[in-house]
Amino acid sequence: MRPDPHSYADTAQPQTRRISFDLHVDFELHALSGEIELHFREPGSGSLDLDTNHLRIAAVFSLDGAALRFELAKPEPILGTRLRIELPDHARGVRIRYATSPQASALQWLEPAQTLSGQPFLFSQCQPIHARSVFPLQDSPRVRVTVDSARFTVPPRLRTLMAAAFRGREGPATDVFTMPQPIPPYLLAFAVGDLTSRQLSHRSALWAERAIADAAAEEFSGVESMMAAAERLFGPYEWERYDILVMPPSFPFGGMENPRLTFVTPSVIAGDKSLVNVIAHELAHAWTGNLISNATLNDFWLNEGFTVYAERRILEALEGRELSELHAAIGRHDLDVALERFRARPQLTRLRTDLSGVDPDEAYSTVPYEKGYLFLRRLEELAGRTAWDGFLRAYMAAFRFQSIDTRQFLELLEAELPRLSQKARAMEWIDQAGIPADAPQPKSRRLDELQGLAASSSVPPADITPTELLVYLHAVKGGPTESFLRDLDARFGLSQRKSLELRHTFVLLQLRAGQRAGIEGARRVVSETGRMKYLRPIYQELAKRDRAVAQQVFAEVRETYHPIARAVVEGLLREG
Repeated sequence: MRPDPHSYADTAQPQTRRISFDLHVDFELHALSGEIELHFREPGSGSLDLDTNHLRIAAVFSLDGAALRFELAKPEPILGTRLRIELPDHARGVRIRYATSPQASALQWLEPAQTLSGQPFLFSQCQPIHARSVFPLQDSPRVRVTVDSARFTVPPRLRTLMAAAFRGREGPATDVFTMPQPIPPYLLAFAVGDLTSRQLSHRSALWAERAIADAAAEEFSGVESMMAAAERLFGPYEWERYDILVMPPSFPFGGMENPRLTFVTPSVIAGDKSLVNVIAHELAHAWTGNLISNATLNDFWLNEGFTVYAERRILEALEGRELSELHAAIGRHDLDVALERFRARPQLTRLRTDLSGVDPDEAYSTVPYEKGYLFLRRLEELAGRTAWDGFLRAYMAAFRFQSIDTRQFLELLEAELPRLSQKARAMEWIDQAGIPADAPQPKSRRLDELQGLAASSSVPPADITPTELLVYLHAVKGGPTESFLRDLDARFGLSQRKSLELRHTFVLLQLRAGQRAGIEGARRVVSETGRMKYLRPIYQELAKRDRAVAQQVFAEVRETYHPIARAVVEGLLREG
């Protein structure tokens, strides 16, 4: 049986329990080469189906060294290529000799001219289903594995970082790691570059290229306070260290919750700590997403809805309810944008989806994040915070280091808080499109004031915070006049703002108002970042107004993007 629509992994076959690998990093060939061992939970025989994508399989052996027969099937557009291995009786595992391709969708190889250090840089991004382009394995979140040994041989002037425990450097340049906690394959993550560190606390460090290390360390200096607040809310941090790696600008996401080593986009280094909620979100994943994961991407909301809820509880504990409600308003704006995007595909606005035959990168949106958050907030409102927090503790304990589905969540909810699911009309949230009419609304005095200012086209005072300014910009409706946008820019310097969150939002207003300045502003944004949160709306607005200009801009910067972002923008520009 294949329970995951995005994996060839079969539950009737041996399941991987732990892995080891030894890889050589070749910056000239843009390839990794070496071996991986898969160790099974129980000995098995017969066929073993693994996920691969553009991997070059040289040979397969039993753990005893005997050569094994294998076959690569015809590639499928979304799933990649099935690797079928014929196991001997009582096989305890397999060893595979292989190499990656320069087309590996999880990897981006940066030339020295593309980095601040003048040295080459490599990083991985395996979520959602790209681990198979780096490792031949059962690439499904329901198959959690530990890592006995991970070895990377790199150019001596560079170092490897991995989302795992560092065990030292052997010989001239082989970095060795282990991961004792079981993780889904999409959390296998590493980077190779000229990197330096800044200590943030006794259990946290900031890693970055030297030119931005000090600024990044200052931006994220409050991480220990976040960790303490999260532990008070959700229990002990189970991963020993929480380090942060600032990625190159081409990193396609705001952050990636790799255990022990969060990857974060440099676009959150705004100079005023206004975007550090990204760190609160990735840290919260240590409990919701890493400690407990969705079994398949059909239940992605279990990862992201819980994490947005946890992120806002952390922000509330540290900064107060007023700020967390402003972030909830920002989230609701982003959710409304996503609902409009999927107007023709409303099935993708359910929490429990059926993504069979759907590329998860194309289906990616804020729906599981923000609709999931609203659902959990609704449950909290009906249960009361004390009772709801008791459920959260029971949830963390019941599913610790497991991958689950929505049915298991609902069963525990009924056992811990009887009839709450029915009272909240949970199935409407989970299996129907759109947002229920009684969905929670963000509420705060400051939110009302900001929305009132926007409704009256009044330029807000210069001393508002960056978060308040973002809420205000989201509340500007219709086609703003050129003079209004000019006044906004004069007061807040939005067209030159370091914060890409604010600058891209202002550029979108300019484009919607038909201003030529918006095109040049859009060009600057998409050339400075590969973050899909900014690329998607910018290219969409450009294409609405002049598809040829959108295609020309993309052609200028295409090669600077990660393969995931590149494919998303190409798909967007192909759509009408």
